[in-house]
Amino acid sequence: MDKLLNRINSVEDLRRLPVEDLPQLCDELRQFIIEQTAEHPGHLGSNLGVVELTVAIHYVFDTPDDKLIWDVGHQAYCHKILTGRKDVFCTNRCYEGISGFPRRDESEFDVFGTGHSSTSISAALGMAVAAKMEGNSKRNHIAVIGDGAMGGGMAFEAMNQAPYRDVNMLVILNDNKISIDQSTGAMSKYLLSITASPAYNRLKNRIWNFFTFRTNHPNRFTNIFSKMGNALKGWILGGSNWFQSLGYRYFGPANGHDVVYLVQTLKGLKSLPGLKLFHLLTVKGKGLEAAEKDQTKYHAPGKFDPDTGEILRADIEAVPPKFQDVFGHTILELAREDEKIVGITPAMATGCSLTIMDEVFPDRVFDVGIAEQHAVTFSAGLACEGFIPICNIYSSFLQRGYDQMIHDVALQRLPVIFCIDRAGLVGEDGATHHGSFDLAFLRCIPDLIIASPRNEFELRNLMYTAYHNAKNKGLPFVIRYPRGRGTLIDWYNIPQVLPIGKGELLKQGSNVLIMTLGPLCNTVENLLKKLNSENINPTLYDVRFLKPFDEECFINLASNHNTIITIEDGTEKGGLFSEIAESLEKNNLSNRLLHIAIPDEFITHGDIPNLYKEVGFDKDSISDVIKTAWITNEIL
Repeated sequence: MDKLLNRINSVEDLRRLPVEDLPQLCDELRQFIIEQTAEHPGHLGSNLGVVELTVAIHYVFDTPDDKLIWDVGHQAYCHKILTGRKDVFCTNRCYEGISGFPRRDESEFDVFGTGHSSTSISAALGMAVAAKMEGNSKRNHIAVIGDGAMGGGMAFEAMNQAPYRDVNMLVILNDNKISIDQSTGAMSKYLLSITASPAYNRLKNRIWNFFTFRTNHPNRFTNIFSKMGNALKGWILGGSNWFQSLGYRYFGPANGHDVVYLVQTLKGLKSLPGLKLFHLLTVKGKGLEAAEKDQTKYHAPGKFDPDTGEILRADIEAVPPKFQDVFGHTILELAREDEKIVGITPAMATGCSLTIMDEVFPDRVFDVGIAEQHAVTFSAGLACEGFIPICNIYSSFLQRGYDQMIHDVALQRLPVIFCIDRAGLVGEDGATHHGSFDLAFLRCIPDLIIASPRNEFELRNLMYTAYHNAKNKGLPFVIRYPRGRGTLIDWYNIPQVLPIGKGELLKQGSNVLIMTLGPLCNTVENLLKKLNSENINPTLYDVRFLKPFDEECFINLASNHNTIITIEDGTEKGGLFSEIAESLEKNNLSNRLLHIAIPDEFITHGDIPNLYKEVGFDKDSISDVIKTAWITNEIL
C-alpha cells in the first residue's frame, strides 16, 4: 500500500487528500511517531492521543493564519510532522535539532511557545482580542488544552475572562483524564460526570446509530441532533453545564479518535462565530497497547521496542541512584519517624518519587494537580497548623509559585521544606524546563534557607537538617538538586543534622580558592586529583548553603588566596557568583574573581554532555579555567 505520509510535506498536501483517506494517514502518523520516539526518546503517550485531532485541525482550519496554540506543548509532535518538519523529526529534542515543544523561532505554525501548562487559553484570547481590535473578525483562534492542564489556575482565569471579550475562539478540551499521573481534583471529577452519564450516553449512541444507519459516519441528520445535544445533556444531567454557564457554546463529549467525525464537526465550528468549547475524549498512548495500559510510564518512556512497546533498559547494576529516588526513600524514613510530615507535589508524584511515600502513607501525600501556586500556599496552611510539609516542585515550575514563596511562606516565616527537583540543566526538554533561575530568584527573599547537596549523602543530611529545623519552628528551607543520577553507589548513610549556613573544606591548597555549590563539586574534586600531579594545588570549598552564607569563613579563606573561582549550576547572575562578588565589595577585598555558571541567556535543548560543553561544565572546560587561573596567579 502506498504510504500517504510520504506525500505529506506541508498542510497544503494534507488538505488535498480526500477526507476518506484521513484514517489511513492517522494510522501512518501514529506508527511514524512510535518508530521515531522509540529510537529518539521523547513524549510518547500524549502525542499518540492527539493524532486524529491534529490532522482534523490542520485539515479544516487555515493554519497558520488561523492561530493554533498547543497547551503544555509536549503534544505537538504530529503538528510538527504535518507542518514541514517531518524530514528533520529524527532530530527532535537532540542538540541543535528541533525542539520537543512549539517554538516561535522554529516555524510560523508555532504561533506561541509552550512548555508549561495552562497557558493556551490566555494566549489564544490575547491573539483573538488583538485580531478584533485590528478588525479581523474572521480569523479563528484555537486553544488545545489537555493532559490535566484545564485544572490549572491560569486556565480558569482565562476561561473566566473570555466570555466578556466577544471574540472568535475555540477551546478544544482534550480530555484523557491524565496529566503525567492520574488527574486529581474537582475539575477532573466534573469532566468524568459529563462523560460518564449512562442515561445520556445510551441515548446518544442509539440516536447516532439510527441516523448513521450504523455506518458511524456523520450526515445532515446527525448534525441537527448534535446541535440539540447541549440542551439534552443539561436535562439528563439534572443541571447546567459549567462551561455553558460561563458563556461558552459547549459541544461534546465526542470521540477524539474518529478523524472523519472531527473534520465534519470542526467545519461546523469554524463557520460558527463566537466562543466555543469542544470536549473530546481521547486515550493517552492510543495505538500502542503498552502505552495505553501504563499511561504514566509511557508519558516519556525513553527508548523502547516499537513493535512490543517493551522499554529498553541499559544495565543498571552498580550505578548510583537518581537524586529523586534518594529523596523518595528519605522522605519515607522521615515520615515513619514523625506523623506530622506530609508530602505535597503539583502533578509530579512519579517524577519526584513521592510515590514511594504514597504507597505507605497515602493519606499523607497530596498531589494537588497542575497548580504550583496552590501547592506552595497549601503547604503554608499545613505549616500554620503544626504539620511539617515537604513540598517537591521542579525548579522551572517553582517559578510559577514565586509570589506565594514570598508572601505566604517567607514573610510569615513558616517552616515549609521545599525540595526543588530538576535544578540546573535538564537536557532534552530545553529552555522551558531548565532549572537555571531558582538560586537567583530565591536568594533575594528574606528569611529563607537555601542549600544544595553535592551528592546523595548530602541530600539525606540536608533533608534531616531541614526536618529538625522545621520541628523547632525554624525558617523555611529550600533544598535543590539536579535531574539524573548522583555519584555514590553505596548511597545510604545514617543522616546527620548539619549546622545551618556552614560549608565544608574538602581540600586545602593555596593561591586559588574554588568555591562550589551543588553537584559540580564532584567534577572539580575528581579533576583536582589529576591537576595535583601537575603541581596545581588549589583549595576546594563546598559552600553547601547559599543562604545564610558563611561570610566569616569566606573572609578567612579569601585572605589567604589571590584568586577565587565560583562554580554553580545556576545562572551567573544572582547566585553564588553574585554572593561572592557582593561579599568582596562589602569587605573591601580585591581578590581576582572568576566564575563558571549558566550564561545569562536561555540555553537550548540537547543531551547533557553537549549542553555542559556549551556552557563550560564539562571536565575539559573546568580544567582549563583552573589551569589558567593558577598560571596567571603565579605570574601576578
